[in-house]
Amino acid sequence: MSKKLEKEFVKQLDENQNIVHKICRLYTNDQHAHNDLFQEVTVQLWRAYPKFRGDSKFSTWMYRVALNTAITLYRKSTRRVKTQDYESVQFKIEDRREDDEQMEQLTLLYGAVKQLNDIEKALVFLYLEDKNYREIAETMGISEVNARVKMNRIKTKLTNIINP
Repeated sequence: MSKKLEKEFVKQLDENQNIVHKICRLYTNDQHAHNDLFQEVTVQLWRAYPKFRGDSKFSTWMYRVALNTAITLYRKSTRRVKTQDYESVQFKIEDRREDDEQMEQLTLLYGAVKQLNDIEKALVFLYLEDKNYREIAETMGISEVNARVKMNRIKTKLTNIINP
């Protein structure tokens, strides 16, 4: 790949990396697994980047690739995850994460969401990211009506998990 394309990718990833961290937090239980999943999502994004046509926003495309990668690896958790060393990348991506108080609140929320199935987790994640139902439907590859119906059912389910 060209250096220009590489620079564009690193810039986009740097600006949107919290999306990947949130997805990793949703689908992993410890920091080591989080780091492995982040690396695998980054590799998959890098591999797919030349095919990114710009039909949607980079962040929407990134959600889709990251969620698909996380769900696939989560479902195949018994196999060893192959990772690729990206230390050779000339540009270093700064790790920006939320503060401790925010992390405590997120931990409680993620605890409830982790009890949902893979598709429900993805829908909740996109909903909490203030994505409208059109964007959720586009990212998930479902109809807008289906996204609304599923989200209403998930809200009821989460309410029952949090307030049994």
